[in-house]
Amino acid sequence: MKPEIIQEFIKKIELFKGLNEKQNKLLADSLTVKEFDANALIFSENNPRKNLYIIFDGEVELFKKTPFGEEKRLTFFSKYDFLGEGSLMDDSPHSTSARSTIKTTAFLLNKTDFHKLIKDHGDIAGNVLSHIARVISRRMQQANTRTINVASQYQSGRTRREHDLIGERDVPHEYYYGIQTLRALENFNISGVTLSFYPAIIESLAMVKMAAAKANYELGLLSKPITEAITQACNEIINGKFHTHFVVDMIQGGAGTSSNMNANEVIANRALEILGYEKGEYKYCHPNNHVNLSQSTNDAYPTSIKIAIIKANQKLVEVLQGMIESLRNKSEEFKSVLKMGRTQLQDAVPMTLGQEFEAYACTFEEEIERLEQNSKLFLEVNMGATAIGTGINSDPDYSPKCVKHLQQITGYDIKLAANLVEATQDTGAFVMYSSAIKRLAVKLSKMANDLRLLSSGPRTGINEINLPAMQPGSSIMPGKVNPVIPEVVNQIAFKVIGNDLTVTLGAEAGQLQLNVMEPIIVHSIFDSIEILKNGMNTLRFRCIDGITANEERCRELVVNSIGIVTALNPYLGYEVSTQLAKDALKNNRGVYELVLENNLMSKEELDKVLSPEEMIKPRKFTKK
Repeated sequence: MKPEIIQEFIKKIELFKGLNEKQNKLLADSLTVKEFDANALIFSENNPRKNLYIIFDGEVELFKKTPFGEEKRLTFFSKYDFLGEGSLMDDSPHSTSARSTIKTTAFLLNKTDFHKLIKDHGDIAGNVLSHIARVISRRMQQANTRTINVASQYQSGRTRREHDLIGERDVPHEYYYGIQTLRALENFNISGVTLSFYPAIIESLAMVKMAAAKANYELGLLSKPITEAITQACNEIINGKFHTHFVVDMIQGGAGTSSNMNANEVIANRALEILGYEKGEYKYCHPNNHVNLSQSTNDAYPTSIKIAIIKANQKLVEVLQGMIESLRNKSEEFKSVLKMGRTQLQDAVPMTLGQEFEAYACTFEEEIERLEQNSKLFLEVNMGATAIGTGINSDPDYSPKCVKHLQQITGYDIKLAANLVEATQDTGAFVMYSSAIKRLAVKLSKMANDLRLLSSGPRTGINEINLPAMQPGSSIMPGKVNPVIPEVVNQIAFKVIGNDLTVTLGAEAGQLQLNVMEPIIVHSIFDSIEILKNGMNTLRFRCIDGITANEERCRELVVNSIGIVTALNPYLGYEVSTQLAKDALKNNRGVYELVLENNLMSKEELDKVLSPEEMIKPRKFTKK
């Protein structure tokens, strides 16, 4: 590649702004050109950072692996973007991985070459490093406990002037959102949880906007170039781009208007770029006049949320199925471990540890059916209802066309509600689905309680099972290990139960033709889904898979239990069995030894009656 091409290109890179011609040439001479085929790994997390990568052409996906091996897409980088700038400042390893999605050309600045350059030409160092520090500082400002916004765009200082009903504001040039989103950022600094926490919501907003654009085009209301630009922008968002520009808080006033406008503005500004215009030149593609055409927040927002919940539910069910698989593996592993069953925390009758875990697997299989059944309620949407369900400002043919495109885009059997006025104000489906995830949480918490009880001790408790040791349990008691994973599952359940109450109250608070409380309903449901997914994965991989049985302890408790007298009842009769239990309790004796001592049964007969295969299932008896 010709040096002058490289020199002209890097003038547009944020890190190198302010360099004079000589400095620019020196820097360009230090760069190497490298081409990456599609799907080539550029760097991987935990490996040394060696280069700054500047993308000349193509696209790079940044991703990170979760503790469970799942790849989590973070963002995409394209022309003029750079990544790995921290390599020029310290020796810490990569915290993420990157790969090319298409054939990509990049300029590489090796840290060794850079250090040599600034040693010989110190004037370059101050300029470049100050830009790097500013970028890193900005990215750290957008970090929180849930995500690190590695795709935070570069604030060059350039702005664009936008106006709305209230007045005018300067919006940073790099941001794809506009003035209404900017106002929402200022008004609703509430939870710190933004739309970008939940990619399914962003993707579903883009799906709804794409379906609306296609329907409007068929009706002759949008031109082909604008429709294609909106469609491309929506496709890019669905594929994971621009998610960091969805910045409004999940909890907001206005019945979701801020979320809807955030989507409208991002899509409009990206469409403007595709059309060859600058962001903010809304006369060519307007957030309201074009992207929001034939819609209102009151139909576009709830429809998007419904699609997003269906998508999120699929992942929740997938995680639940994985946990069920682990429980079933344990039921097979423990199928021959005899133990005491308990009711009201008192000895009941024998069972196997395998039966106990199989019961857990079965109870959660029921939840899959409930979740899938209730998620189908969200297939009914109100697109075309606009403000209150009357369809004002939409074409009579808009609703069926929009729903048809939604079906094609989502792959779901989406239906138009029979009565759009009713559908616009009704939030019953959210109440039903929230109750299903609450039911799952209650069952999870019950199992967590059981695991804590069964592993209690180890010397003074039940101690029938061992949970994997995850961390020291006390700052003062050496050797103590707590059941921290079941404990956190309990806490997740409490939060989900509280979220369900919030959903119920939010649904009840609807008034007349609209429920303005949908944002808190949505926030609560997605919060519940997210923590349940994470909680079940944690419970599966950090607890259930590592559980072991104390088989001798289980058998000892069976043999010494008063509860085994129940198994003798059909042979000795209720009165004799009652007396045996009474004597055993009074004299601290075992039922087994008392039966033999009183010659009530032979050892062979007694062992047969008390064998696991005899005590853990129904059997035939002879008439008395």
